[in-house]
Formats: sequence, C-alpha cells, structure tokens
Amino acid sequence: MARPITPVADLVATARARIDEVETAEAIAMANDPNVVMVDLRDVRERQRSGFIPGSFHCPRGMAEFWVDPQSPYFKKVFAENKTFVFYCASGWRSALTTATLNDMGFDAAHLREGFSTWEAQGGPVEFPPDRQD
Repeated sequence: MARPITPVADLVATARARIDEVETAEAIAMANDPNVVMVDLRDVRERQRSGFIPGSFHCPRGMAEFWVDPQSPYFKKVFAENKTFVFYCASGWRSALTTATLNDMGFDAAHLREGFSTWEAQGGPVEFPPDRQD
C-alpha cells in the first residue's frame, strides 16, 4: 500500500518554522550591500520572463546543494565568501525548502519570504538579461 504524500505546503511550513526569513522591504534595503549575496533559484526562463534582482547570483535549485558543498566537483567559489546569503524564488516556497536543506548541511543562509513576486511591487529594482525572450 502506498504511503500518503505529504503536501508540499506542509513541507514549506515546516521549513519556514526553522529558517531565517527576510521580508521584501528588508531585502530591498540589503540589495546594495556588498556583504550580501542574493541568490536566484528560479529557472532561467523565469529570469528571462520576469527579470531578476540586479547583481543576484543565479543558482538553479537543482544545483544548490552541489554548488554550496566545497567537496563537490560542482562547488562554486561564491559560496565560500564570508557574506550573507539570501535565496529567493518566485513565491518563497522553493527558497524555503532549499534554505532548510542548506542549513541542514551547515551552510548559513536565509530566504526572501514572499519571493520575487513582491519585489518589484514594493519598489525593488529589476534587471532583465540582454537575451530576454518576450
């Protein structure tokens, strides 16, 4: 007999209860801080369509654990920097799950609670890639 699936909303709620969440207004204030790295977990098509936080580092969600782990052959040096890392996605669900997993690995990170969906509406700057697909 198949085990019932735990709803993803429950997983997100559990993750949010134990990670640092950054409100949109606070993230906008942090965006130009050279000691903060905003990490965009969204798919490249989402970045092309909706834009991204200027200066953010793009890390597809499926690679986050591998790019953060210094012992992984896929490690990215940006994650070795002594900075504050704020992960974001569209609505805060993927970033909550990713941040919880990275925290479990020992990596100190927070996430943008409501995601990119509220960024522009609250006055956050948005940049688009030069090869934007309209």
